[in-house]
Parts: sequence; structure tokens; C-alpha cells
Amino acid sequence: MSDWQQISLGGLESPVRRKVISPPQAPTASASDRYPLRPLGEVMRLDIQRTPMKPATTYRLAGVLNAGKGVVAKGELDGGDTEYAAMNVLRADQVVMRKLTAWEGPITVVPAEFDGFVVSNEFPTFTLGPELMPDWMRHVCGSPRLWAEMKNRVSGTVQRRKRLNPEQLLQIQLPIPPREVQTRIVEVIDAVDDQITTLLGEVEALARVHDATRESLLKDAPLTPLSDVCELTARLVDPRLEEYADLTHVGVETIAKGTGEIVGARTAREDKIISGKFLFREGDVIYSKIRPALRKVAVPGFSGLCSADAYPLRPKADIPASLLREALLQERVVESAISMAGRTKMPKVNRKQLFSIQVAMPCPDSIASVDAALSALRGHREAVVAEAARLREVRAGLLSGLLDRTIEIESAEPGV
Repeated sequence: MSDWQQISLGGLESPVRRKVISPPQAPTASASDRYPLRPLGEVMRLDIQRTPMKPATTYRLAGVLNAGKGVVAKGELDGGDTEYAAMNVLRADQVVMRKLTAWEGPITVVPAEFDGFVVSNEFPTFTLGPELMPDWMRHVCGSPRLWAEMKNRVSGTVQRRKRLNPEQLLQIQLPIPPREVQTRIVEVIDAVDDQITTLLGEVEALARVHDATRESLLKDAPLTPLSDVCELTARLVDPRLEEYADLTHVGVETIAKGTGEIVGARTAREDKIISGKFLFREGDVIYSKIRPALRKVAVPGFSGLCSADAYPLRPKADIPASLLREALLQERVVESAISMAGRTKMPKVNRKQLFSIQVAMPCPDSIASVDAALSALRGHREAVVAEAARLREVRAGLLSGLLDRTIEIESAEPGV
């Protein structure tokens, strides 16, 4: 069988070809064989280079993302436009962390392209000793184990203002394998990361195919006001009542942009919701009336509560909920909603405006075929998204096991 797999899209040809690769496997090791714990202060040191802020001099400003996700460029800064007399300079292959809210894991290794960028004194830098490979330390910075250790050491009384000082970071003890093993660990984790990147690229390609197909299939369909194809029949309820407290709550923030996936929804009881919410049933479409440009339209496969900042829409006649969602995601419909919502800080489209928008809806004898074609495209994309999510879980367990040697790995380590 070929290592490459052509994706079939319900009779349509996709431009995406995916290489099928299984996640790397490794035997487990006994607890007695695990790498010894060592303080980070033994293998890296605090090393801060300061540069004065001079007027009429341009500096490139950087920040550090949470959860070990790396460094981010934050634009350019004139030295005369800041209250800082001096700032810290980033150097390639150093470790940099943010002291504030360190319990969120803002720590990473500086990539070569950020060499020379500046950060405030809230971001101490550390130089690695010869026992540590920068690429291995980059993966360690993405490990929940390190974030947990950082969280355990933060100090302060207000949660969002708690800090971790450099000395506290250097006290953290982690298993430090030999450099030869570090090299192999980097190869294995990088291989998994490459697979995840490939899958995410495929998701983007499938999304483009999906969007183009939607516009093509609906461009000649008759236009009709949204009020003719769906209705808002849900009623507001008090989620504090016992009969509603265990229903799943779909908030605007839990609807993924563009995809309509429900991410991290919890019960009303867990979210401690105190304001009125709409009660919806399976088969409804949830449309976010806030910031329509974000295209947050979901079709939950369950009944529950949704935010008052969203409309639960019930399709009329024989219109499937999946096709109603596609109609709401048409480019012309999104543009109409954006125009009606205005240019306020929190643009919203109200019920009257929404139901007045003209949507393209196929003739009754074409509804089934159009819905089937678009559902097939969405199904393929959702399958790849799920595969990427599964691989992320594999990666997390693999990284944890390789770092503490509960998973053994072949290496060039002497005697292995």
C-alpha cells in the first residue's frame, strides 16, 4: 500500500494528499532506570544583558506566549517612547520566561530569528550549560510538568499578579538525560510535531475547498429572507433552577471560529451561570450575534442552554440544520450581518436585522443533494481535526514519558 492517501470528498476531488504515519512507539522502562532529578540551577544560569533605551533608536519588542508556545513579535519601539530606562536583550538559544502569571507556563527557548529583540525586566533570561541541548529544552518548556512546578513556586496574594522569580525557577528539579538521549528525544517529538503541522495544513486546505464549494453550490439558489427558513422559538430560562443546572451550556466563547466546533462546553452548574439563557434542543442551529465576522455558527448534537448572546434557530419545513448553518456561512450573509452590526467595540446583529437578511436556499428537490455534498466536506475536515487532536494527546504522553524515562528510547547512549 502506498504511504500517500488521496482524500475523496463525496465525488469531489480534494487537492490534499496526506502521508500516513503512525506515531512512534517505544518500550517502557522501570522506575529504577529513570534519569536522576537535578535542579535547573545546575544546568543553566541567570544571564541578563541590559540595553539602555535611547531616543530616536528603534528596538524590536518581543513577548512570551503561555504554555511554552514560543516568542512573539510585538512590533517596533522608539527608545524615547517608553518609561523603561533599559530593557533585557534576547539571545538565541537562551531560555526566557515571564515572571508575572508564571503559573500559565510563559517560558520558552529563544529562536534564532528573535536574537537581539528586547523585553522588559519582567522577562529574565538564562543561558544553558553544555549539558542541555536548546531544542530539547524547547520541548521541556512545552511540558505541563514544568508548568506545574512553576505554579507551585509562584508567590503573591492576588492570583493574576503572582510572580516567579529566577531563583525559584532554578530550584525546580527535572530529569536531565545525557545529550545523546536528548538528541533522540528531539528527533521523535519533532517527527510528531511535523505530522501535526501536516494535518493542520490539510485542515486549512479542506476549509478552502469547503468554502469554495458552498459558494458554488448556493450562488444560483433562490434568495429568501432568513425568517422564511428558520425561527427563534427557544425561551429564556433561569439556569440556577435545578431542572436546568445539569444541562450543557454553549457559550459564545465555546464555539470555535469558522468551524462551529463546540470547545470546552460545561454544564450550567459548573459554569456557575446566574443570568438567563436560551433553552435549545437537538437539531437547532446556534448563531452568535456578537462579532458576526468570526462566523461562529454551531449545530450541537445535544439539547442544552446557550448564551443570551446567541440565537438558537430552528429550521422550518424539511431544511436540515446542517444546511441552515451553511446558508448562514455564505459570504454575502456574513457581509450583510457585519454591515448591520455596525462598527462598535462589540458589534452585534439584532434579531430583526438577522431575520431580514436574504439567504440562498436550494429548491426543495435539490436540498438533499446540496446538503449531502457540503456535509461530506465538513465531515472530512472534522475527521482530520479529530486526528490532529488525537496526535496532540499522543505527543503529550510521549513527551512526558520520554522526559522522565517511563518510556525508554533507543539512543546512542553508551551501554544502551
